[in-house]
Formats: sequence, C-alpha cells, structure tokens
Amino acid sequence: MAESHSESTSDSLTTTSSTPDQSATIPISTPRSNHVPEIPIEIISEEEMAILDAAFAATRSFLPSAIRSASAASPSRIIAGEISKTARSVTMFSKRKLSACSSEDIEDSLLHRFRKNQALGVTDLTGTEWCEKQMENVLCLGRRKVSKAMKLGQARHLELEEEVVKRVRVKVESNEDKWALKLLSSIAGVNQFLFEGRTRELLLVGFVGGQWIVGVIDEVRKASAEDSSDTGPLLIDTKTRGRDTLPAEPQRRNGRLQVMLYKLLWDTVVREDFPATRFFNYFALNRHEVLSQDVRDNIADAGIPAQTLEEMVRYYESTFKMLPIANDQLLLRYEFQKDRSIIAEIRFTHDPEWVMSKYKEVIAFWRSEREAEYTPEEERWKCRYCQFAKSCPGNPSLQSPAPSSPPREPRPLES
Repeated sequence: MAESHSESTSDSLTTTSSTPDQSATIPISTPRSNHVPEIPIEIISEEEMAILDAAFAATRSFLPSAIRSASAASPSRIIAGEISKTARSVTMFSKRKLSACSSEDIEDSLLHRFRKNQALGVTDLTGTEWCEKQMENVLCLGRRKVSKAMKLGQARHLELEEEVVKRVRVKVESNEDKWALKLLSSIAGVNQFLFEGRTRELLLVGFVGGQWIVGVIDEVRKASAEDSSDTGPLLIDTKTRGRDTLPAEPQRRNGRLQVMLYKLLWDTVVREDFPATRFFNYFALNRHEVLSQDVRDNIADAGIPAQTLEEMVRYYESTFKMLPIANDQLLLRYEFQKDRSIIAEIRFTHDPEWVMSKYKEVIAFWRSEREAEYTPEEERWKCRYCQFAKSCPGNPSLQSPAPSSPPREPRPLES
C-alpha cells in the first residue's frame, strides 16, 4: 500500500535508535495428499524451484538440516533414497507456502518474532488486510524498496506536519528517553488541538483488545457544523495519488479501515485506564529510571515537571482523559501529487462492529492462530504491484496470460 505512511514503535515514530548517546528529531506540539509415490523420483519444475529458492532464502537458519542439505540437489531433479521423503516435503512446503513463516516450522507467533517488545502499528494492520500473504512475506523475506510515489507521499506528509508543528533535535540515552519523547509529542499535540483546534501527526499508543497498538493520525481538528452535529474531534487521513482519480474500492476500503482503527485507538485511550504496569513490562522499560538531562530539559520547556518515564505516562493518561471520544464521522482525503489538488474528500460513518471484526481477524494472523490467506480472487489484480508476485501461487498470472485489473475511477466532478 504505497499510499499509507508507515507506523511502528521502532521506525517511524519519534525516535529510531536504540543505542546510547543518539539524537532524535521529534515533533514538539504534536493442505495436500501425503501419499508416497511408488517411483522414488520427484521432478521439480523451474517454477517450483523459484518458489523453493525464495523459501530457502529465509528458512535456511531454522529448517531441519536434512531439508537444508536437500536444497543443494540438482535444480531439475531430486533423486530418491534417503532424501526422497525430504524432497517431497520440501516441494509441498513450497507449494503450500511461499513465505518462510509456516507455523509448522516455528514455535513463536509472527507477533513475537517480528514485533517483540513493540506495538503493532495501524499500518501493520491495514497492510495485513490488504493481503495477508504479502504481509507474511514482507516480514520473512524483506520489504520492497521505497518507490518514487512512496517517497513523494512521505515528503508530502512531512510538509503537512510542518505546517502546524515544530521539530527539535533531542539527545537520547535510553529506551526510556525515547518513550518519554514519544509521549511528550502526544501531549503537545493534544494541547495544540485544545488551544488551536487542529494538530497533525498525532501519536497514540493504547492497549486494544489485549494488544498494544500505536498509530499516527494525519490530522485531528475540531468538527464544524458542516462536518457533523457531533462535537467530538474529527479524524482525517490524507492519501496522495500519482493519478488524479480515485483508487479502486479495495484501496478505499483499506483507507476507511485505517481511519476507523484510529478512532478505535483514540476512544480506547480516552475512555479506559492506561495499563501502566502492562506497558512497562511489555516494552521492557524501567518506570523509575531518571530521564537524561536533555530530555528532562525539553519536558520542562513544555511545562511538565516530570523526571521519570512513569511520571510521563501519568501525564499522557491524564491529558487524554480531558478529551471526548472521536467523532463518528470520519474523513478520508485524496490528493493529487502533481499539483496537490484535492481529488476527493470522502466522509463516512464509523462502523464499530465491522472494524472490530477486521481487527480480530488481523490480530489472529499476527498471533499465528490461523494460516495467512491470499487476497480474494476478485482482487488478485493487486498481485501486479507485489514484489513476491513472480513466485506466489496466489498470483493469477502464473496460470493465465494476464491478471485482472482494478476498475478505473474517474475524477469526481466535485470534491
């Protein structure tokens, strides 16, 4: 999903480094048959070998040694004997799963392996909804390079943020420092919203349905009478587009899900007590550690007399307790990258049952409680934009000359 900016507790929030004496720029304000063939020879096609190569690239470190040795066999044929059973299991493995993340081969969940001591980002959740197989392979085989369109989108988000927030460079010496700055950014963003009626890039972290979630909301503004009769804050997400048309419905659905997840997170933080002990334990943080001098100075400049992360957590909780739940009316804005004109502003109503259903599905994937699924057949045009398409069994182009295409949406007459 090139349109969505990335979120996680380790890469796109306020700090990125885990080593001491680093500086961070932060926004201040803001199944198949098991029958054994009688002939102990198994032919593996080039297509299957391509899948096998991709799987071995990421599984060599934890697959059984017998399977690892089988990978050195001839690319066109594996001869029977002691390795024939291994060859069959490898072939079935490659056909069944492109990625290395088979729950049969690992003991831990995807959540534990790839987000240990981290929160799931809202864009982790929407990326999973887009295609679970793609997300699985991104985790195990690596993310694609950032495209030009993605870079333009990221740059635009930074421009929008700089319209209303100021970034400062702060020296950090510990993970406690980093989290203190993240919470300071959230507190400052809420204060800006309360006094000015708008803020951008507002970070939220909350415990939703037994899982820590973090999200960075593009824009929060006070709702006008034109927006809604509800007085709750209006949550907005901006997507930049390389073409001046609306995206296909699955992309719009994914965008709606993202903003609904922001509301779910917002309402959870506002209404429920912040589970501080869970927070410190999950993220392996020392609640009593005194923050570094530079961090304490910046916190003091914001008018907060906090010395430890525990005190910052209390300020974070009390700040959000001043707020009402978010508006049921949500806004998804599409902007043309070339001239920054508005393609459309789509207003829609929050659907709590639908978003919770999607949320539970995605969390079950991350907890490895079920197998990853391919994108629905009617949406297999997504494969055209996937880095794993050439060897993914779910890609229709492996069976047919050309994949289906998403329907083109015209530019709206009115935005």
